[in-house]
Amino acid sequence: MGNRLSAITTRTGDAGTTGLGDGSRCSKAAPRIDALGEVDELNAHLGLLLCEDVPQAARELLLRVQHDLFDLGGELAVPGMRVLGDAALPRLDDAIARINAGLPPLREFILPGGTRAASQAHVCRTVARRAERAVVRLRERDGEESAPALALQYLNRLSDLLFVLARQLNGAGAETLWEHRRGSDSVGADAEPGSPLA
Repeated sequence: MGNRLSAITTRTGDAGTTGLGDGSRCSKAAPRIDALGEVDELNAHLGLLLCEDVPQAARELLLRVQHDLFDLGGELAVPGMRVLGDAALPRLDDAIARINAGLPPLREFILPGGTRAASQAHVCRTVARRAERAVVRLRERDGEESAPALALQYLNRLSDLLFVLARQLNGAGAETLWEHRRGSDSVGADAEPGSPLA
């Protein structure tokens, strides 16, 4: 691994293909590479969030998530490989329940924003949803065995975690509620308030 990582410029991708972890090559526009890139971008956005002043418990949780996403990326880079542990999903569920228990009830959608940290958490949430959609497309095109179901569950749950974390980082009074002016009761009927496309 060390020798491979020391050669950053290999020129092997100059023709628009990239190598997978199993030695095969595919187009950089392939659904697998798209999904891998979305997960990588999400991890980078989490790194930016960690540049902000976040509570130590949240910092430790997000660092664990970054490791999980690297594992998930490994699964996408090596078809058939399973790295993401079974404990990853319950860890997110526990964190969601713990954070949400300390938040005031939400009876309306909120606008992304508030503090810089909360705003960045919202960006991470939306990128997690995009990564989830990319994994769905990969599975729909190449079959369910092309990416583990746990990857979908993890990304779906991670976006929920990032939503409640954004609320926590905003603190009391920093949330801006969506002003429901059009009189439509159908918007977001199937989604949890404040969590679009859950």
